[in-house]
Amino acid sequence: MTEASDVVIIGAGPSGLAAAIYCGRALMKTTVLERQIVGGQIVEAFDVDNYPGFPDGVIGVELAEKMLDHAKKFGVEVVNAAASDVVAEGPLKRVLADDGEHVAPILIIASGADHRKLGVPGESELAGKGVSYCATCDGPFFRGKKLVVVGGGDAAMTEAVFLTRFASEVNLIHRREGFRARAVHIREARENAKIRFTLNAVVTEIHGQDKVAGVTVRNVQTGEESRLDCDGVFVLIGHEPNTHYLKNLLPDYAGGVIPVDYNMETDVKGVYAIGDVRKGSYRQVGTAIGEAITAAMHAEVRIKELVTAR
Repeated sequence: MTEASDVVIIGAGPSGLAAAIYCGRALMKTTVLERQIVGGQIVEAFDVDNYPGFPDGVIGVELAEKMLDHAKKFGVEVVNAAASDVVAEGPLKRVLADDGEHVAPILIIASGADHRKLGVPGESELAGKGVSYCATCDGPFFRGKKLVVVGGGDAAMTEAVFLTRFASEVNLIHRREGFRARAVHIREARENAKIRFTLNAVVTEIHGQDKVAGVTVRNVQTGEESRLDCDGVFVLIGHEPNTHYLKNLLPDYAGGVIPVDYNMETDVKGVYAIGDVRKGSYRQVGTAIGEAITAAMHAEVRIKELVTAR
């Protein structure tokens, strides 16, 4: 079955829902496709305390539900379906999804990114209960606590330093002796008295019942395992943008991040990329929503151009 809309948005995280609100409010027929849970990564956050308008914080799921209700108020249709391919046919973009085809002159790519996971016992069970993938989001909840950071890139170094604002101790665990991070970030972490380094080691299990209580660490050279007590584990080993389905529309960027202009428009007219799929994204809720508003308002301009050209 083929469904026609003015705008198809792939992804119902904060950026996708914000774009939907603006598109729906502009009286454009808008369809949002979401392959998993509405709200994206924000639903992993127990308390969002850096989003304007909520001085006491807001539960991530609650914020997502409010955004969804807001979008539906303007007639936006949200469909639980995964996009598997997109092709451009003249001014139209044809999205192949689980439930059929969705066709529209405007496509907004807001499909986000998945955290790279450790894939060890206890990780999924304790996600949101001490296991986190965002120091900026969750660091303030660990004041005076002992934390573990897993990773060796720029994010791991900078986020470890950030966490020392709150934690009593941060133990950075990395599988090698050397790091992928830039020298300036490594130096900053090395010079921080609160940061310890456990190198040539991997986390093999995360322990705890209702909250994180510790991790098992294995030395990759000797095979020796030891228990390390901690109150939180921050897994910072990168992200994987959900853009693999764009192999026919944007083949140079499928599987990676997408460059855009100041209107959030890609190289293909009428196709926008916002949020975690956008090259240079700050990966914050507030900035993602700003990008969404920019894309949606420019999409309205594109729609008017198409109507005029007919």
